[in-house]
Amino acid sequence: MDFIQNNLFVILIAFNYLLALTAVVTVILKKINPTKTLSYIIVLLVFPFIGLLVYYLFGQEYRKTKIFNRKHVLNQSVITKIQNTINIDHQSKQEIEELLEEKSKLIPLLNQNDQSKLTLNNDIEIIENGDKKINLLLKDIKNAKHHIHLEYFIIKDDVTGTEVLNELIEKSNEGIDIKIIVDDVGSSISSKMKKRIKHSGITMYRFMPVLFSRFTGKMNYRDHRKIIVIDGKIGYVGGINISDNYVNSRNQRFWRDTHIRVEGEAVLQLQILFFTTWDFVSEGDLKIDDTFFPEHQIKNKLSMQFAASGPDTDWANIMESIFVAITNAEDYIYLTTPYFIPNDEIVTALQVASRSNIEVKLIIPKNSDSWIAEHATNSYVEQLLKAGIEVYQYEKGFIHSKTMIVDSVFCSVGTANMDYRSFNINFEVNALIYDKETSGTLLSLFNKDLEGSHKIEIAQWSKRSIYAKLLEALARLMAPLL
Repeated sequence: MDFIQNNLFVILIAFNYLLALTAVVTVILKKINPTKTLSYIIVLLVFPFIGLLVYYLFGQEYRKTKIFNRKHVLNQSVITKIQNTINIDHQSKQEIEELLEEKSKLIPLLNQNDQSKLTLNNDIEIIENGDKKINLLLKDIKNAKHHIHLEYFIIKDDVTGTEVLNELIEKSNEGIDIKIIVDDVGSSISSKMKKRIKHSGITMYRFMPVLFSRFTGKMNYRDHRKIIVIDGKIGYVGGINISDNYVNSRNQRFWRDTHIRVEGEAVLQLQILFFTTWDFVSEGDLKIDDTFFPEHQIKNKLSMQFAASGPDTDWANIMESIFVAITNAEDYIYLTTPYFIPNDEIVTALQVASRSNIEVKLIIPKNSDSWIAEHATNSYVEQLLKAGIEVYQYEKGFIHSKTMIVDSVFCSVGTANMDYRSFNINFEVNALIYDKETSGTLLSLFNKDLEGSHKIEIAQWSKRSIYAKLLEALARLMAPLL
């Protein structure tokens, strides 16, 4: 005992490095991204105890274990029938290809996935900022006749969240079937509100609950989606969560965000996507019938599909769709993202596009809501500028939009950021829209955001302090881990 007491620190250090070396071997054998592998090795070996804690919380890799089983939902006859009804004919596909020209490569890429079928008849409303989104949502909830499905990263029972939840409770009391999925890390709902929700008959599940005894790896796989389906006819997707932070009339800091409201065939795909998650969180024998997939009356020709990705998908669908869109651009690529911490493939694709005389513009926040994300994002700016890419810092407030516009014919609005977490770890969904009018609306918003932004000049940017550059280097090193 005296020996242990006198050498306790040395024993703990030795035990730490024994575990750290075991973890290093495990990371190497997984053959994950080399940058991420190197980052974990450095953290594990350079930072005793802290490195193990980071690996314990964030380092577990579940993608290949298929913790999220979607087969039960996708194999049901109702889903098969719905999928068959939205298979497009040859003539319609030719019309889309004429619009997109070579950019139509996106369609066969994603069409291989049962959850990403191309749909033709849709109406889309672009929603600028949270105030408008919440007002539209409350009206649609009040008019619901059969069911309401929500899958959200953040729902808080602050003023905004309570307003929405109260309306849902009222509709449930009227006999409307309501299902809610909330991410257990992102969302915050009081015990009192949870009791009211349960008492009203609403069924709500937490996505991958975080309890201390089951903490390993679960910080890494969050449901970052924001999905609403009402009566199988109306759908919402985008960056705006249900919280006061996203509503400018209740927020001291201006929050710039983008969402879409959809009616038409695409809502069927959104419904299927919701059910795959519901089947996972409920761990029950989910029965789906035709009432969740009513016939729509939309005749407007607007083509779109959803790209969904997460540990449940065989491919990084969202990252791949962005990559293909970039590599097929001919005139311009305009991107907006709150967190720009991409993989090497996306950076290279953007640099090559810019050097090939394609106009590339990127809007990022000047002041982020995360210091590590801000400095990690800034670490990429200089190499983008050197390739001729125009980078703008949004100064009016915090920009949280996740949008992409390519050549006035293709655009994307969704939940995925341009970072490691959205590409590889979290559950995300993006709407891919093939329509000139919708792309034009997003282009107008992009130009409006440019007016509230400052263009970064390389001569000035290269003069930032050594301290700033050091913080950027450290943040970039940590970004793949967090």
